[in-house]
Amino acid sequence: MALILKKGQNNSDPRLGFIPNDPENWVWDQFHKSPEVKLSRNYEDAYFYIDPVDQSTGTAGVRGTKAFSYGEHYWEIIFLEAPFGTSVMVGVGTGQTVLHMSDYKFVNLLGMDCNSWGLSYKGTVWNNGKSRRYCEPIYDEKTIIGCYLNLNNGTLAFYKNGVNLGVAFEGLDRVMEPLYPIISSTTTETEMGLGKRACRYSTLQDKCCSAIMSLSGYSCVDSLPLPTIMKKYVKGF
Repeated sequence: MALILKKGQNNSDPRLGFIPNDPENWVWDQFHKSPEVKLSRNYEDAYFYIDPVDQSTGTAGVRGTKAFSYGEHYWEIIFLEAPFGTSVMVGVGTGQTVLHMSDYKFVNLLGMDCNSWGLSYKGTVWNNGKSRRYCEPIYDEKTIIGCYLNLNNGTLAFYKNGVNLGVAFEGLDRVMEPLYPIISSTTTETEMGLGKRACRYSTLQDKCCSAIMSLSGYSCVDSLPLPTIMKKYVKGF
């Protein structure tokens, strides 16, 4: 089953049309985050700069536990509190993406260089230090931002409360590294949660690799009776 675009959405772009609907179970990575990000017990909610005394002193980020190298992936970020301040962002980045900046450096972390691509709550998209207007600003609490990464054609699109906002970035299939889902904020007491996570793979081999990862987990792949080259391929899921 696939989720069809909502009525009223612009689905003229042939690169869009159906959101993946096979469940994924990745969460926020407790080992790859800014020290200013705290995670809920199930690692699905992220809280930024929550110290009751100190205010924000920079920019903080956290990435997901899973990197994407193949197929189509969709996930939702829920603004548990209304976004405000210099920057609150959602997007993707390579393993080289910076996840912490201190010394009162308030920046648009996702897209500050060539390693990441991000959407700001102010309605701009960023990559390689450059931005452009993409959508209307997002100010409301409980807003759901959907991220649709299609590595078959190299596009990243965003959705707002189920409405397609269009393709934001192209050429991601030419990035030579896996891409992680990432969120960031400069703002005290920012709260963001994970919603739906889903995927779709185009070949039977990819589907099998995805199933192995879902059942075994990344840390168990090395113990499976598989050739080394296949283990490396499976870990890409």
